[in-house]
Amino acid sequence: MPIGTRIKRIRTLRGITQKELGVRLGYSERNADIRIAQYESGKRTPKEDVINGIASILEVSPEALKIPDIESYHGFIFTLFELEEQFGLTIDMTEGMPNLHLDKNPTNYDHNIKGMLDDWYKYKSKLASGEISIEEYTNWKLNYPEKSDLLLDSKPSEK
Repeated sequence: MPIGTRIKRIRTLRGITQKELGVRLGYSERNADIRIAQYESGKRTPKEDVINGIASILEVSPEALKIPDIESYHGFIFTLFELEEQFGLTIDMTEGMPNLHLDKNPTNYDHNIKGMLDDWYKYKSKLASGEISIEEYTNWKLNYPEKSDLLLDSKPSEK
């Protein structure tokens, strides 16, 4: 989700108008709502100091506004939070271990997501059972979805 959409979602959740947010950031009253509207529509991208200011006003981590960087633990968790918002990802505990899964309510996500996860599970199961090699599994991931059915109906010896 783009940063502007995130700003709008959180701003709305907090009950703050575009003008109020812009004024609190230091923009003139005349241009405050215009600047925030530009950020929210994606016509302008806020710089780091503006992101930090918006985050402070909205009382959120700057990471909640940015496109997650999955190369950090902080970015990883914010990616999961976004998956919860957009696709109904949920978390529970089993035997002291956290488990992630889709919400059982199919209105919270596109049925294509379930199909894609089903594909992933099938290939991961084939890898775990030794039916396909790690190279075949990696090749499947790198070519998904174009070759999504490439290995499902074949065995390694048939390749």
